[in-house]
Amino acid sequence: QINWVLTSYIVAAAVMTPVTGWLAGRFGRKRLFLGAVVGFTMASVLCGLAGSLTEIVLARLLQGVFGAALVPMSQSVLLDTWPREKHGYAMAMWGVGVTVGPVIGPTLGGWLTDQYSWRWVFYINVPFGILALLGIVTFLTETSRNRYARFDWFGFSMLGVAVGSMQMMLDRGELLDWFGSTEIIVEAVLAGLCFYLFVAHSLTAKHPFVTPALFKDRNFVTGLFFMFSLAVVLFGSLALLSPFLQTLMNYPVATAGLAMAPRGAGTMFAMFVVGRMIGRIDTRYLLVSGFALTAWSLWLMTGFTPDVSEWTIIWIGTVQGVGFGLLFVPLSTITFATLAPQLRGEATGLFSLLRNLGGSIGISVVTSLLVSNTQVHHAEIANHVTAFNRQFESAAVLRFWNPFTPSGQAALNAEVTRQASMIAYIDDFKLMMIVALLSIPMVLLLRKPRPAPARPAAPD
Repeated sequence: QINWVLTSYIVAAAVMTPVTGWLAGRFGRKRLFLGAVVGFTMASVLCGLAGSLTEIVLARLLQGVFGAALVPMSQSVLLDTWPREKHGYAMAMWGVGVTVGPVIGPTLGGWLTDQYSWRWVFYINVPFGILALLGIVTFLTETSRNRYARFDWFGFSMLGVAVGSMQMMLDRGELLDWFGSTEIIVEAVLAGLCFYLFVAHSLTAKHPFVTPALFKDRNFVTGLFFMFSLAVVLFGSLALLSPFLQTLMNYPVATAGLAMAPRGAGTMFAMFVVGRMIGRIDTRYLLVSGFALTAWSLWLMTGFTPDVSEWTIIWIGTVQGVGFGLLFVPLSTITFATLAPQLRGEATGLFSLLRNLGGSIGISVVTSLLVSNTQVHHAEIANHVTAFNRQFESAAVLRFWNPFTPSGQAALNAEVTRQASMIAYIDDFKLMMIVALLSIPMVLLLRKPRPAPARPAAPD
């Protein structure tokens, strides 16, 4: 039941992300940003005050509704307020903020929960919300409003139901044994049907919810694909590494966090460097380098064993972090480089939506494969564990894994499960390596953006 605390936020944020562009055009970007920050902060307080599961699920639902606009709006503001030749630097600074959160958040949350209460994990958002509110009021200017903009309720409803059903299916599939469950089948059918109706409606409606002109821009469409595949690898590897360290390697939570932290440090370092390089080096070369470095790090991870050293985990994680850092900034820059400015609000919403969907699908796929492949490899290894195996003639083996005693059988089964799990982790690392490698040829579809026109000199 506690999974609903996470599911409610994810579903609400996924459904509301695509509507960000229309809301910004209808009510003004500054008003929307203010409303999102105030709503998210107040919902955080309600989460902390919750006295039952129902209350915290409803509060998390509100948090997702208001929080959905924060990432695409911040990205849209940066793209519009910075000149195009400095988009790379702006996206680098923005990317550092996006990276620092996932690195510091779990550690800070664990410390607050241990020292105070889980409620302070939500209360900590209040001072940051106040700072954000003051910054928006002080520095952000209001954009023009289109009060007569029509809203495509049918398109929004179909896309919302499709995304929400898909998120529910991905989040609860592992818990309910996927398509062995009626609920998962219903959610899959509903997602497919509503998405079909959304596409058909968008191609025929006069004022569709998602502007078809967006998909005429080759860089934007290719960028969506890259963002999806990057999210699959990023969130998929993150979802695997934590249980690998804590369950298979028996690392304490604090040690596991420290072992994973250099990955975030590598990402931040690469972002700072790339922010200075954008405009001097073809962005497509940076994307190729990033995916190649990420694929290499995943190939190195396929060599992990249950006895892998902490130093090996740290330096490979750092390499992987650098690979991700080489991707974030160029991808955010080139995706919107050839897009008309009036379409950026809607485009950033879709960009964030593809990131969320890629992350959800990546996590669901790797965790599902981890469970199923562990069972398969366990059966394969167990075929060789018989009383007639000559290895059991060794006194050293019989001391720990005696197949003729209950305690020996339990120890033997635990070791077989451990080895099967390790092979299943390697299978997942290989899969994500393949995803990264298959993304590289897509760089050929990207067009190099034209240099921004020089601004006229101010008169003396």
